[in-house]
Amino acid sequence: MAIGERIRWFRNKIGMTQKDLGMRLGFSERTAVIRMGQYENEKRKPKQEMVDQLAQIFDVAPEAIAVPDVDSYIGLMHTLFTIEDRYGLTITKIDGQVCLTQNVNHPNYDIHLAERLLDWFHEKTKVDTGSLRFDEYDQWRYSYPKDKVVAQKAILANKVMENE
Repeated sequence: MAIGERIRWFRNKIGMTQKDLGMRLGFSERTAVIRMGQYENEKRKPKQEMVDQLAQIFDVAPEAIAVPDVDSYIGLMHTLFTIEDRYGLTITKIDGQVCLTQNVNHPNYDIHLAERLLDWFHEKTKVDTGSLRFDEYDQWRYSYPKDKVVAQKAILANKVMENE
């Protein structure tokens, strides 16, 4: 989805009108609908500061709003090629299914990415086993890494207290 579609999607997800959202962003009551329509219809592109404000309003990570264009197979393929180059995720076939795997021999292999992928796997497994609702999974995905950052801060705080 393009950024305008993401804004509309998240706005609808929380049940907010264009007018309400525009006014929360600081637009006047008279111009709020027009301005939000321009962003949602890709006539205007929000600056990073606005993306950050939108993320706060929607309670998601800014990266969930400003996603790469993967709405076409060509755009998606080039996104996957970039992921392969930058992070070592590569295409393979396992049990007859095409899969992405992390190549530990790739020069850009990073254990931190492996940990994040494992986080994703664990949350998806909870959905698959019924211990997590899909709307909770969505909240986890679109807030990521907020929950991870909170958990990491708690772990650090505990370590500091143990060392005192």
